Amino acid sequence: QVQLVESGGGLVQAGDSLRLSCAASRRPVSTYAMGWFRQAPGKEREFVAAITLSWSGDTAYADSVKGRFTISRDNAKNTVYLQMNSLKPEDTAVYYCAAKLGRVVSATVMGYNYWGQGTQVTVSS
Repeated sequence: QVQLVESGGGLVQAGDSLRLSCAASRRPVSTYAMGWFRQAPGKEREFVAAITLSWSGDTAYADSVKGRFTISRDNAKNTVYLQMNSLKPEDTAVYYCAAKLGRVVSATVMGYNYWGQGTQVTVSS
């Protein structure tokens, strides 16, 4: 069992930056992949970014955040980050961290085994 705790959300203005953190309760083995998803009110949870914890560090991004968001990891700290730049009002959502068994990144909600409680990100125009 892996417990995930997100932090770093908040209220910012359009064009600002935020960095979200996801701390794992124990060290995920290298065969894990981790991802960030988000859910806006009245909408389904959607994929944002993912990264494998294996040596390759492969990443994947949703088209809507490519070039603005960067996912990264610090295996020594059991932590995954989401650097969000040039934030837009449409980025407003609850952001969730997730972990999956297997090193291959996934963009589907069903592909993940463990989820955090979420952190609110609000971008004002």
